[in-house]
Amino acid sequence: MIATKTIATKLKPLALASAFLAAPLFAADYTIDTQGAHASINFKISHLGVSYVVGRFNEFSGSFSYDADNPAVTKADVLINLDSVDSNHAERDRHIRSSDFLDVSQYAEARFVSTGYKDLGDDKGTLTGDLTWLGQTQSIDIDVEKVGEGEDPWGGYRAGFTGTAELHLPDFGAEFNLGPAAETVYLDLVVEGVRQ
Repeated sequence: MIATKTIATKLKPLALASAFLAAPLFAADYTIDTQGAHASINFKISHLGVSYVVGRFNEFSGSFSYDADNPAVTKADVLINLDSVDSNHAERDRHIRSSDFLDVSQYAEARFVSTGYKDLGDDKGTLTGDLTWLGQTQSIDIDVEKVGEGEDPWGGYRAGFTGTAELHLPDFGAEFNLGPAAETVYLDLVVEGVRQ
């Protein structure tokens, strides 16, 4: 009994030390700089199989955590205002907001919450997470590349990334009837964050 208790007493500090070393203590938290227009969520989708409709969402917010020495702790949480869709054509945008497409009166927002990150080296990786859109939640992958990081002229510190992803519309229950060539939406992301 005494020997067992002594061993347990000696092992406890080792367990605490291991937990301490494994914890992502140095991940910095960043707020995405949408106020300064240094971030964008862009999309394109096939139009009749001969070209693309391109656009963006003008209003979104979010944050991410990042540590250059431990990329595996990378996390992100982004909320998109779907009513802010902008394809540079007012009449088309009204149609996109309607129940034929985004149905913003029922589904005003889309949200992405990361669940994991795979470091691929050379400042590249795959960010996996859950996207909730049109009342459906599906796991998606975003191919991420770090652009850079450093101090800004205003005394802050910033980090920037680009990302690309493909959304398969039927996975989210979308029945837009735009033809097989238009079942995929291509996302092009630019994210710049200010360290908190």
